[in-house]
Amino acid sequence: MPRATTERFSRAHQSAPKKNEAKSSSSMTNPIFNTQRFGQHILKSTATAQKIVDAANLKPTDKVLEVGPGTGNLTVKILEKAKHVTAVEMDPRMAAEAIKRVQGTPEQHKLEVVIGDAIKADFPYFEVCISNTPYQISSPLVFRLLSHRPLFRVAILMFQREFALRLIAKPGTALWSRLSANVQLYAKVDNVMNVSRNDFRPPPQVESSVIRLVPIDPPPPIKFEEFDGMNRIIFSRPNKTVRGNLQAKGVMKMLEQNRRTWLAAQEMMVDDTPINSIVDKVLEDVGFTESRAAKMDVDDLLKLLAAFHEAGIHFS
Repeated sequence: MPRATTERFSRAHQSAPKKNEAKSSSSMTNPIFNTQRFGQHILKSTATAQKIVDAANLKPTDKVLEVGPGTGNLTVKILEKAKHVTAVEMDPRMAAEAIKRVQGTPEQHKLEVVIGDAIKADFPYFEVCISNTPYQISSPLVFRLLSHRPLFRVAILMFQREFALRLIAKPGTALWSRLSANVQLYAKVDNVMNVSRNDFRPPPQVESSVIRLVPIDPPPPIKFEEFDGMNRIIFSRPNKTVRGNLQAKGVMKMLEQNRRTWLAAQEMMVDDTPINSIVDKVLEDVGFTESRAAKMDVDDLLKLLAAFHEAGIHFS
């Protein structure tokens, strides 16, 4: 029998719906399940579900993590190809529906449903992740997956189209961002297909896209907090020069404090060289004085971070 286990719900997901939410139009709610509460839209197109599963190139030996199975439309198709599926679902009623879909079938012993928050639940070992992702956990889920060990082989993830386009954006394009750089540091990302809002019940107000995310193995030996800390600053205004963003109010003071802390930890003498002079020299040495984050690729960003570290400047 499929098993359902329960993770603790967060307080934010236990509150009752407000009156005005309960009165929302039928076009924006599911007639059976309160999909609005968890930001879910049930994928009703069997053709789209099949394309998503096909994109994963599942093997008969694969263990699959599915996030947001809803009523199980994707789940049943995954079970036809995979050895085992662990489905993490927030809504107990949807979890029960997904389990019901496979009761009495040869696939029933291959499914385990975990009731809980996919950002907090413990993930089992898996080779493949497939997700029709609730919009509000898109970014946390991506980074949760990228930090998971051991590395999985591939993830096929459905997101709001704008978010998906930012994941696959290239330097020099309008959507290249801190998110793009942070994700592409650890994974290769490409677009699988676009999905119409009419493929869902209820239809969302935006279009969706499915992306393929393949972790870089082995991952780069970079402390994410450092890479993201630098990107947080230089992507704050991506079309402004890196130097200009580093000169923003409070940034130099933070970098000076970080440098003093690092030098002390290394039992090295703290010199009196102004931090802005050190930063300017680093930028000059690597040739990025006039560079803008909007046009810097991941290799450029890594080169800049390494130069800052060489000068004792850290971002976390």
